Amino acid sequence: MAEYEIQILRGHELRLLRCALRPPPSSPSPSSQSLASDDSPSPLHAFISNILTSIESGDYLGALSSDAARLVLASPDSDIFSDTPDRVYSDLLDRVESLINEPSIEDAEKACRVVLVVCVAVAALFWFTQCNLTGPVERLPKRPLPMKAWLEESEIVEWENWARNQLMAAGSDLLGKFSYLQYIIFAKMLLLKTRDLLFEASVVSTFGIKSISWWLFRILLIHQRILDERSSSLFDLLQVFMGETSSHFGSSEKVTSYWGSQLQDGEASTIASMVHLEAGVLEYIYARLDPCRLHLESAEVAAGLQLSVTGVLGLRTVHQVELKAQMVLVANPRSESVNGDICTSIGPGIELSGPSIREASDIFMTPKLVEDGNDFGSNACGGACATLTAVQQAVVLAQCLLIEKSSPYDEMQGWDMAPYIEAIDSQQSSYFILQCFCDILRIRWESTRSRTKERALQMMDNLVESIHEPSVGVPLRLPFCYAVYIPTIPALRKQYGNILVSCGLIGEALKIFEDLELWDNLIYCYCQLEKKAAAVELIKVRLSKTPNDPRLWCSLGDITNSDACYEKALEISNNRSARAKRSLARNAYQRGDYETSKTLWESAMALNSLYPGGWFALGAAALKARDVEKALDGFTRAVQLDPENGEAWNNIACLHMFKNKSKESYIAFKEALKYKRDSWQMWENYSHVAFDVGNIGQIVRSESRAELWGLYARWHRIKGDLTMCCEALLKQVRSYQGSNLWKDRDSFKKFAQASLELCKVYIDISSSTGSRRELLTAEMHLKNILKQAGIFSDTEEFRNLEACLNGVKTKQQQQLESTPT
Repeated sequence: MAEYEIQILRGHELRLLRCALRPPPSSPSPSSQSLASDDSPSPLHAFISNILTSIESGDYLGALSSDAARLVLASPDSDIFSDTPDRVYSDLLDRVESLINEPSIEDAEKACRVVLVVCVAVAALFWFTQCNLTGPVERLPKRPLPMKAWLEESEIVEWENWARNQLMAAGSDLLGKFSYLQYIIFAKMLLLKTRDLLFEASVVSTFGIKSISWWLFRILLIHQRILDERSSSLFDLLQVFMGETSSHFGSSEKVTSYWGSQLQDGEASTIASMVHLEAGVLEYIYARLDPCRLHLESAEVAAGLQLSVTGVLGLRTVHQVELKAQMVLVANPRSESVNGDICTSIGPGIELSGPSIREASDIFMTPKLVEDGNDFGSNACGGACATLTAVQQAVVLAQCLLIEKSSPYDEMQGWDMAPYIEAIDSQQSSYFILQCFCDILRIRWESTRSRTKERALQMMDNLVESIHEPSVGVPLRLPFCYAVYIPTIPALRKQYGNILVSCGLIGEALKIFEDLELWDNLIYCYCQLEKKAAAVELIKVRLSKTPNDPRLWCSLGDITNSDACYEKALEISNNRSARAKRSLARNAYQRGDYETSKTLWESAMALNSLYPGGWFALGAAALKARDVEKALDGFTRAVQLDPENGEAWNNIACLHMFKNKSKESYIAFKEALKYKRDSWQMWENYSHVAFDVGNIGQIVRSESRAELWGLYARWHRIKGDLTMCCEALLKQVRSYQGSNLWKDRDSFKKFAQASLELCKVYIDISSSTGSRRELLTAEMHLKNILKQAGIFSDTEEFRNLEACLNGVKTKQQQQLESTPT
């Protein structure tokens, strides 16, 4: 009986996961039909099946209003919800605990209740995802809370402010204006509590329910994506849950062992690939290049792909006549890849780049390829019309994220991404989210080119419209929304506003930024229009309506440069506004109050330790405040986050010099010079510490002066190391070479003297080893000099070189005579 219960619960988990993998089935699956029958082992299975059906159809609010949800939430209009948000959620978690840990029920019943709670939480997550990521957002029903059908207007404001503060407690402001924040708070709290209860109970050993870690990872990843900055506290949790998810579902074998025969053809590899894609998105957000590359490579292998870029002759513009090589993506299936996979049909109404947009530029959306006299038409993965499955398309697009992080932001970056973008554009069909992500990548690329900027603007306009309008059904939008880094709706509109600004349409951009409550962007636009006073007035008007918004106070402080605004932001945020503390720290540093600046930076970095540049600023303030240990700690943390920060490495090295730690200083200078090779002060300090640690060779290399190579050669000769002496003299000779060598008498004299010393060492080596190779090298070197230095034949150095050449020839003759015949 337990085995049968496990199979049913696994089926529920799989149905829930499939909502983010593919569109819902046209007819109920056999498993769902069997669960609805009277033979179900537990009456809860029917409730779970019903709520899953609502979720699959995209009716997320219906799922939260269902009889199944009431078992978790109690009555939606219960008096318990007339209290404060903190009390409401505390009571909700207590109810969940009593529901799952009821003493009189068996483990199987407890596992069913866990799955039911997970379904309710995921329904709330999907609703938040629809409202803020996938759309459509037009004509959404008003239900501000998952637990209550209605609220007064004043209550809505109070609850939304509470939810915003809960999300911003991670150490960052929100990216923009998001709706229905209660739902992600609700889903997060519900799943965290359920996971804690699950792993405290014996049910975990029997029934597992391992997918809960994956859903928690997705919730936290969405939480991070709605923040304006990377959060260190969220990163720690994300690492934990992604580690658990990878250990459970990181390979096709693990997926198959968990779900067995319930999986469809090719579904195991799709799920495994999805895990690595989502992990890759996490590493991309936190700018961890190597782990991101490893996860994307694993996703590529799991999806049965082998990607490469090649060149094919073709045409890129309408008026182009001469064929040019075009970069084309080749997607070869691996031998172990499966044949079947999920259908990639997207349904009607998702034509984001129609004929009018294609005609907005004389540059083709995909190049016309020609090879061996055959016209392949548009780019279709190397000319062959290769059809990619949905997960393979996601893998292809994910490569663009890797290119973005691993290459400098310049014109070539877009061209490196182009083969991957064009490969997806050439597909016959794609999921809604995959096509949107592909269009976003194209818009970013084409908005940087003058000949395609107009087309990019039109595509962005169509994309924003398609996200808002219900032209594509809700369940068709969800698949793969967590596996690709598509921006949230406020972030997408922000990008749209930035494109409008770049096109000079600042008035249109102002409306977007004001609607999204992006005050910093709004201030920038008003400053561009030379209307700074209007920006101040607008923010003050908003503050009169929402005086407890710390973001507004920080923006007002930025434009007025007033510390009082930042202090007010700290007051209303209960001292949790990292941005306000950073701004106060910068102002204190500029005033010369370094001790205060150091303290404020410490407090700000305690809230969010991943803020770019924060640790370097802390180190600089501590250095000015004469706190060497704190400065060293700040700069060390800076290079841990950004190993290519040459300035931070230099400061670490200088601090170690100050502490007379030459070995540590030498290592730090060596790293600093990888990224700051044009700093003569750094090279000078490097030579000092190299001398202290006894690395004379590094001193010579750092100074790169011919005289030092001569000294280095003399030092090796005193030690009796003729080979190293020869190497040093050879580098000295090369250092003297240049365009003025055969024109300037003094330069020639130095070069001749070094060459003479080099040839003498060649003779000594030959005498000690009996080798003829050194004599031949010396002879060739001397002949070349004498041939080119004819104008200096009257100098003593020239005559010395002639005498040395004669000596070399004499030595060669003596070796020949002594050689037995």
